[in-house]
Amino acid sequence: MNTIKALALGHYEDAKYHPFQGVDKELELIFKERIDVACTDRYDKLETSELAKYRLFISYAEFMEEQPLPATQVAALLSYVANGGGLLAIHNGISLQRNDELACMLGGRFTSHPPLTTLPITPTDNDHPILRGLDSFAIDDEPYRFDMNPLMTTNVLAEYEHEGRRWPAAWAHSYGLGRVVYLMPGHGLSSFRVEAYRRFILNAGLWAAGQEV
Repeated sequence: MNTIKALALGHYEDAKYHPFQGVDKELELIFKERIDVACTDRYDKLETSELAKYRLFISYAEFMEEQPLPATQVAALLSYVANGGGLLAIHNGISLQRNDELACMLGGRFTSHPPLTTLPITPTDNDHPILRGLDSFAIDDEPYRFDMNPLMTTNVLAEYEHEGRRWPAAWAHSYGLGRVVYLMPGHGLSSFRVEAYRRFILNAGLWAAGQEV
């Protein structure tokens, strides 16, 4: 058993686009040598006393129908990261953006996506620890588009090419005493079985949790 623990949040029965079934097991396997991952669909875990048990929070939360998070959960997550916790949002996990304060912390806001296709992912900041040992790779996924927060300085770690342009595929930054990482791929199980992306997820989680990559 690892001493570092993470909490991963997704949706099982009520998932509209991105069910957590299977993805939860892949996350457990990706981190098994370094971080113990507990997976849940219970939003009531977003409370200060619960989050304090974990070094990393992984969001695979679904885009629900404009359902706002209670103020206590928003405050707990903001405080958790600001006081040194790690946040790793994967693909649809950026749906935390439905709260404006969490959107600011994430550093970008999802706006739309063209149909799923094969995307070339290219690292852009080879000096960042998250990119250690990573090369370019291709993945079948949804090409998410974003509006980046102009008030947040973030490191774009990788880009994808689509329709003749390059778009952010991953970014990372500090938030208070904590760290935030967003990784765009992750539409389905096949994404989590691409070896290069598994390494990307592992490195991102370790860095966000303040661990050696």
